[in-house]
Formats: sequence, structure tokens, C-alpha cells
Amino acid sequence: MGKVGRILGAALLIAVGTTGRAGAASGPTPWAGSWESAPSGTAPAVPGAAYRNVVHLSVGGSAVRIHVSNRLGSAPLRLGAVTVALRRGTGADAVPGSMRAAAFDGSGTAIVPAGQDLVSDPVPLAVPDAADLLVTVETPGDSGPATYHRVALQTSYLARAGAGRAADEHGDAYTGTTGNWYYVTGVDVRGPHRGTVVAFGDSLTDGNGSSFGANHRWPDRLAERLRPSRTGVLNAGISGNRLLLDSTGGPGALNRLDADGLRRAGVRALFLLEGINDIKGTPEATDPDDFLRAYRTIVARAHARGIRVVGATLTPYQGFSGYTDAREAVRQQVNALIRTRHVFDAYADFDAVVRDPEQPTRIRPGYDPGDHLHFNDAGMRALADAVHLADLV
Repeated sequence: MGKVGRILGAALLIAVGTTGRAGAASGPTPWAGSWESAPSGTAPAVPGAAYRNVVHLSVGGSAVRIHVSNRLGSAPLRLGAVTVALRRGTGADAVPGSMRAAAFDGSGTAIVPAGQDLVSDPVPLAVPDAADLLVTVETPGDSGPATYHRVALQTSYLARAGAGRAADEHGDAYTGTTGNWYYVTGVDVRGPHRGTVVAFGDSLTDGNGSSFGANHRWPDRLAERLRPSRTGVLNAGISGNRLLLDSTGGPGALNRLDADGLRRAGVRALFLLEGINDIKGTPEATDPDDFLRAYRTIVARAHARGIRVVGATLTPYQGFSGYTDAREAVRQQVNALIRTRHVFDAYADFDAVVRDPEQPTRIRPGYDPGDHLHFNDAGMRALADAVHLADLV
């Protein structure tokens, strides 16, 4: 066992055998996850501000629930108001008449203890498929660092004097902008739906390399493909995230699996693309068996909840600063395990889809945004189109 395997410890040993097949019930579910931002860290918050987060749903419904997180905070988070509305246009304005207040156990205010998440009561707001919502969180006092998602690839808004502004339909007070999502980590919609697919991974899933503000991450394209089946898609990607260890990219995959993946509403399948940061990061992972044990642990924990797991091979990155021939050998070995050892219920061969036929250790030039690691919009579409929908639904 390598160094990383010893760090993981006995928890990884619960499922080292060949995986079986599992799946959630095929009938409709009353609530499905429609949007997610996995907490990636904390950032200084503006006391007394209102943060107006712009979020893009995968599927619609007759009502919504809002997830608010203080999971990574160090002090209780006081919520003065949380509202949700349909977005009008491309700024911070709400569609007239669509503004709704979210309640928590019947109250318009709440306190979220440090280290915890809170889900709102159902909010009676009908939302269409692929809608943009404004989810506004007003924090009347200083609650310490805010749990946030760093790489949103979306402009959201801030009213620094936010008292009483959460319910504003007009966005005139929201003069500040941010490229992060603050406090809000999910939106559920009421069905009927087939359920939810969680795309779980690192910056490749988070969307790095795709167009800002365009919703062209590969899980967005997957959501388009799954929409006719009434299946929601959640993006649980975190830039810099690792499979085997915690990092600057937030809690590692094994530590955040339940909160960001398995416990989300209506989950029937988990799609896993993770491990390249372990290969190219510090400390680097060099033993493919460490990856195998981690993958099988994730599968076992998902199967215990009746959730299928589809994995993806790791994509090329020669030309990126972290590339070495030795690390490439590890990537190839991990991919061989995914292809031959029946690690997952099914797998998508992302490596085969995006590698350059002339230089297989590199991304196709037409998919490369220039850093030789991530994917542009065309590459994101190629990844999503490589997923067999029957493996998920």
C-alpha cells in the first residue's frame, strides 16, 4: 500500500471486492435536486449584506426548497431573510410577482450552527425547466467567514446595505458583483420526476475552461440530454478537489460524499470523475491501488443507499505544468483499472473521447481552452455526449 493509502486508513477497506449493481426505485419522486453548488471553502462576508445568487436549474417543478450552508463556517450563521424569485433578463431584477420568502420550520429567520446545513420549507413557486433563479440571503450581523463556492462561472450580486433588501424585485440596490456563490448550496424542485443524477468531481466538472455565464459545463449539457426523462442534474464539482485527500479544493471526495452527493433529494445515480488532482498534486498519489480502494468505497457507500455509480476515465493533461511521464503512467494504470476491474456499475471512457489521436497524452486541440488540462465548450459537450443515458436512468 502506498503513502496515500495509509492516510486513508481502514475506512477504505470496507469494499475492496467487485461491485454489484444497484439503482434507485424507478417510480416518480416528489422532490428532485435541480441545482447544486458544493461548498469549497470560506470567504470574508460583508456584515449586514444581502447576497443575490444567480442559479440555473436543470429541471422545473411546482415548488422549490432552498439549501443554505454554514458547513465550513466557524460561528453561527444568522439568516435575516432568504428569498427566491425568477430572474428577469441578465441582471439582478426579478420577474414581477415571482418573489417569494423562504421559511425555515415556519419562520422567516433562522440560525444555522457552524458545521451544519439547513433546508427551507417548501416555497410555492412554479419554475420552468432551465430557469434562472435569484436566491437572496440577507445576513443582518457578522457571522464570520461565509461558506461559499469559489468558481461559479456566473455573476451574482451584492447589496452592501442589505437590511430589508432580500425581497426587492428591482435590483437597483445590488451594486456589487461576485463570481462566487455565497451560502446557497442547492435548489430542489417538486415533481413528479424520475429522480436526480449527481455529477461529482473536480474542476473538470466545476466547468473550468467553459464560457463564463453560459452554463456550458458538461453537467449542464448532460441536463439538457436528461430533461425529457424528467431527471434533475446536480453539479457537485469543486475546482482543485481530490479523491484521496482534503486540499485547497475543499474536503476530499470521501469526506464530502454524503453531504454533496448521496443525501441530496431523489438521487438515483452518481457520476464520478475524480483523481487527476491526486496524480498531479502535492503530495502526489503514485499507487493505483489507492484509487481502486477509494473508488470501491464510494461505490459501496452509494449502493448502501440504492444509488448506482457511473465512473469516468481520467483525461489527458500533457502540456499542463504538473505533467510528468511518471504521473502519466499512473493515469494510464488507473484508467486500465476502471476499464477492466468492474469498479463501477458502468463507466464512460472520457479519455478515449477527448484525447488527441496524434498525441494520446494530450487533449484534442479543438477541445483545449489553452491550459492543456480543462475543456472549452466543445470539449464539455463531447464529455456529456459520451455518457450513456441508460446507465443513469
